[in-house]
Amino acid sequence: MKKISKEALKEKRNALNRVISNRILILAFAILSVFGIILGRLIYLQAILHDEYMAKQDDYTSIRQYTQPPRGQIYDRNGNVLAKTVVSHNIVYTAPNNLSSEDYLLYADRVNTVFDVSSEDFSDQDLKEAYITYTRFLDQSDPKYQGLDLLTEKELEDYKSGAWGSNTNAKLYSIQMKAITDDILKEVDEKELRTYAIYNRMMANASTGQESTILEDVADPDVAYLVEHKTEFPGFDVNFGGWKREYPYGESLSDVLGTVSTSTEGLPDSSSDYYRSKGYQFNAQVGKSGLEYQYNDILAGTEEIAKITYDSNGLAHKEIIQEARKGNDIYLSIDIDVQTKMDETVKTVLEQNAGTTNRENFYSLYMNMMDPNTGDMIALSGYQMDPETRQMTYFASGNYLTLANPGSCVKGATVYMGESEGVMQPGEYINDTVMNIGGEEFGSFSNHGVVNDIQALSVSSNVYMFHIAIRLGGDTYKEGEPLNIPNVTGSLDLMRHYYSMFGLGNETGLDVPEETPAYIGVNDSPGMLLNYAIGQFDMYSPMQMLQYVSTIAADGKMYKPHLMTHAMEVNSDQVFDVQEPQLKNTLPEENQAILDRVQEGFKACVDDGNCFEGLQNQPYSMAAKTGTAEVEEWTTANIVGYGPYEDPSVAFACIAPTSSVNNQSVSPNICATQVVGPVLQTYFEKYPQEDAAQQ
Repeated sequence: MKKISKEALKEKRNALNRVISNRILILAFAILSVFGIILGRLIYLQAILHDEYMAKQDDYTSIRQYTQPPRGQIYDRNGNVLAKTVVSHNIVYTAPNNLSSEDYLLYADRVNTVFDVSSEDFSDQDLKEAYITYTRFLDQSDPKYQGLDLLTEKELEDYKSGAWGSNTNAKLYSIQMKAITDDILKEVDEKELRTYAIYNRMMANASTGQESTILEDVADPDVAYLVEHKTEFPGFDVNFGGWKREYPYGESLSDVLGTVSTSTEGLPDSSSDYYRSKGYQFNAQVGKSGLEYQYNDILAGTEEIAKITYDSNGLAHKEIIQEARKGNDIYLSIDIDVQTKMDETVKTVLEQNAGTTNRENFYSLYMNMMDPNTGDMIALSGYQMDPETRQMTYFASGNYLTLANPGSCVKGATVYMGESEGVMQPGEYINDTVMNIGGEEFGSFSNHGVVNDIQALSVSSNVYMFHIAIRLGGDTYKEGEPLNIPNVTGSLDLMRHYYSMFGLGNETGLDVPEETPAYIGVNDSPGMLLNYAIGQFDMYSPMQMLQYVSTIAADGKMYKPHLMTHAMEVNSDQVFDVQEPQLKNTLPEENQAILDRVQEGFKACVDDGNCFEGLQNQPYSMAAKTGTAEVEEWTTANIVGYGPYEDPSVAFACIAPTSSVNNQSVSPNICATQVVGPVLQTYFEKYPQEDAAQQ
């Protein structure tokens, strides 16, 4: 066996030691590198990303609170304020953390006791909901507990058995709200009921951290008291930026302008989903109806966004991160002076004549006006009366929400149709005498003798229109013989097509949330062609009647009617959303001579006295057409017109449904005799027509 020398052994040991030392150095370097990386990461997190992570931590432990800014205002064409935003100091509440139901009730009672609170500060729905909440605090042995005594035996059985399924809570709420009467509410002390109403408002946004309005438009002494005693009312504060909506002209145009939800109401139930889809919070004050709803996004402005954090006592602290921006203003084409005159006239005429002799079924009246060359609405009014109480209800929106038979007003479209289709020649004469069709007599109100198209419009000849309808259906009148119309439906479709060219039967497109379309009659008997030709079949809204006569006035141009003309940015002269005249349709230019004949017929109606003195007495030459429609034993009286004849600046329509009996005792057309004259007089006094000749 070979021996290893001491030197070799020593060298081998040294080599092994070197290997071990190198490995230890490598391991130490690796460990130091890891610690260096960790140290560097810690320094990076603590020094460089500190603010970012603190912001994230802040986001996780805070909430965003949204407050609606003051709403933009609505003006008429002359800058008069129709819908105004005024300051309202509101007591608001942001729920602290970790409060019990008893705590909420305690502070609700304190607010009710200390401040000037009235039951009138709450709606009927608020008080009914307060009653339901009151029953939830009763002892479980109380028969009124949770308001279950409001259910019938069958409803209670279904509720307890779960028969209502996932809809249980909504069903229970609906039944209870309907069952709660004034007598039931009186069983609870009025002060106690108010306390529960305040409690409900406090709880409304407790889970979301959003600010709730508890009391609106509080008096200055209450404001001062809360500011001085805030520590006694944790979570309560005064919103000095609160606002409410006022309408300086009262009921004038009220339903057209619409309403806005209050700060205590927030999003209305009927449109909550719609507004939520657009990013509005539950506590937002928004348009509920009318133009307030139609143009809410313009009027609403930009909400204030605040960051809410809670201190160690659970109290909320607010930090503004986005300032509120007031809503923009909108301007309407309405002239409030003409509007108030129209309201006054319509209301007075209805009050004085409704239910009188021969007008026993006369309980509604409407009128509207617009510039036929632009579609600018000037005024629209309406009233309804309760036959029993004679209580008047303002209903200007009835101009686009109600329908009526137009009667002879539409004869202008009938003449235009007949001559455009070539079944009647311009200037052709027809003998206006009673027609015998299959043994049944058809005629005008009285025999007018031989008349041409212009005269037929002036005297409102039914017979002239009957001949047009018969010829259009492919037949000719033969005394005593029945009509032989091969395609009644096709003929009616053709007639409706012509009427629609004037806007009859179509929605006008007025910028309101909803508009009622026409009623299209269904009957395929040949006689319906005759009824249609004189406005006795389909039904149209007063706005459609206005668009019809405006098309005649504007030489065949049909403009879309509108109420808003433009919007203006707050604290700026910047104008936007300008509503330029929008042309919807133009009658064929080759038929202009035919339209001229219709215009002459409308002028003749006024000049000959057949449209009554109200239009003859205007300072400028006018054109119009009256219409009466038979509605069973009643007569609906209408008139449409425009002026000045040479250069029209205003068109109008007035509709008086069932305003007279339908017999020889028929009363004069109340629209023509009592309504349109005074309103037009006011219009022309305010807007003298420089280029129009005086009568």
